[in-house]
Amino acid sequence: MSDNLQPRGSDDATFAQPLYTPIKRRSFFMYAGATAGASALVLAGCSKDSDPVKPNLPTGNSTTADGSISLGSGDVGVLNYAYALEQLEADFYSKVAALSNGASLLGATEFAYFQQVAKHEAIHRDFFKAALTRDAAGQVLRNLTPKYPAGTFDSKTNILATAKAFEDLGVAAYNGAGKLIKTPAYLVIAGQIVSVEARHAAYIRDLITPGSFAADDQVAAASGLDMAMTPKEVLNTAQNFITEKLSGDSIGVNA
Repeated sequence: MSDNLQPRGSDDATFAQPLYTPIKRRSFFMYAGATAGASALVLAGCSKDSDPVKPNLPTGNSTTADGSISLGSGDVGVLNYAYALEQLEADFYSKVAALSNGASLLGATEFAYFQQVAKHEAIHRDFFKAALTRDAAGQVLRNLTPKYPAGTFDSKTNILATAKAFEDLGVAAYNGAGKLIKTPAYLVIAGQIVSVEARHAAYIRDLITPGSFAADDQVAAASGLDMAMTPKEVLNTAQNFITEKLSGDSIGVNA
């Protein structure tokens, strides 16, 4: 059986629903592009004449010999990989956005930014969960338990540094995983999400060091291309912030 996920053609409205996260009226136009765009691309990639393909892949909740959680293989592995990273980012931003002293700690403008991005990351997280639930039922990665170094949320310096690390890592992760995606509809969505992550990364970098939004450590001077990292490289870093141990050895590999 094919390991390429094929988006289903039925119940399109139901599938898109998780992307319509409640948003306050004053923020609607800021988020409508990300939400509606993602929904439209998913729906455009669905073939109404095809039956869903149930890939015969390892479950995202299976464990390896050393007790690690396998993210799976083929497109399931790539989606679970992205879902894991988006869970981490969404958790971090939601915690910052909920700080009772956020405006005084970060500044009113910066705090408003974190509240906005918290919604972006929740949309991204929920998209991957919905995609996996719909097209690979029973293979969805479990909810992870993020962990943070002491003092992460106690100062503006620590919050910005953590945001920078997550955003730079996220951009490099999507850039490195794009070639592993076999289903065109998901590749298009990944391209739109990584462009949003790059906007976040640029803004955070400039808050820390003005003019560093496209520094040489992220954008290669010779090629003009953003950094790309393999799943193994990304997970080696992300694992420091995740309680559960993840295994990405089969990400993108045909079952």
